[in-house]
Amino acid sequence: MSKASLFEKIDLSLIRVLHTVITERSVSRAAIRLQSSQPAVSAQLKRLRELTGDPLLVRCGQGMAPTDVALGLLEPAAIILHQAQTMFGGKRHGRGFDPAKSSLTFRIAATDYLDPCFLPELILAVRRQAPDVRVEIVPLNADLDYRQRLARGDLDLVIGNWLEPPGDLHLGRLRSDEVVCLVSEDHPAARLPREGKRAWTVEQYLAADHVAPAPFHPGGQGVVDDWLSAAGLQRKIVVRTPHFAQLPHLVAGSLLVLTTGRRFCERYTQQYPVKILKCPVAYPTMNYYQLWHDLTHHSAANRWLREQVRDVVRNLPQLNPPRPPRPQP
Repeated sequence: MSKASLFEKIDLSLIRVLHTVITERSVSRAAIRLQSSQPAVSAQLKRLRELTGDPLLVRCGQGMAPTDVALGLLEPAAIILHQAQTMFGGKRHGRGFDPAKSSLTFRIAATDYLDPCFLPELILAVRRQAPDVRVEIVPLNADLDYRQRLARGDLDLVIGNWLEPPGDLHLGRLRSDEVVCLVSEDHPAARLPREGKRAWTVEQYLAADHVAPAPFHPGGQGVVDDWLSAAGLQRKIVVRTPHFAQLPHLVAGSLLVLTTGRRFCERYTQQYPVKILKCPVAYPTMNYYQLWHDLTHHSAANRWLREQVRDVVRNLPQLNPPRPPRPQP
């Protein structure tokens, strides 16, 4: 078959099926997302296999996995779909995104460092306005190549904090926060004066037992430790965990030190016997961003999603008042 004849057999709906099947790694899930039937999607997958000369999806354990050829086709397919949306959709044609009528799936890679209320509030805000939209939160960790997945179109947004966010992505600054330490009220540092010769020193801070989240980008140590390394310093981390919301509970029952944003720490001062201390190391401000690829920059749906993220951050519930001091025995 000539290249011209092959090209004539390809239409936009087939490319959409290709992208959806590879992204979902399931014919049945792709059919739901495409609002089609499973036999119809299976038939289109068969056509795609004939056109590409590749199985595209193969059995892997209990599920399906894309082949190398399929992964190589994913980004070009996403670009074609995005360009078609730019050509025929959006405001210029009077067909903006209507959240009340949408059944899209938004995929967001995020940490819960910004504020423990943030992700729940975001999901609630999206659900109130778009009841048929699905939201998938993907853990942001060192195993996730979020830049590649944004470029392929199987992630819509990445939300986290960076010392220097990637320069090849669009970004929106969400919030800046002071870096502080959270310790148990029984921690020796909690009983030291804030100023003067007996105040907590940099050396004491670095030598203390620290708890830290697992890094969320390949090759990194995390924002705090990346900055310390650049300054020629190193702290003593004895616990690392990807479950950030568990850290205040660990701090409350131990002599561990958690270094993170003040906003996050203040959420827990009424729940646990913990205390927020000024950090002896002069860390830079912790900055949180949402990042997205040029692929979705002009998408009306993704623009709406980014607006929801921005508004939720602006309207997060007010912090609790300071917890009264624990009575002395």
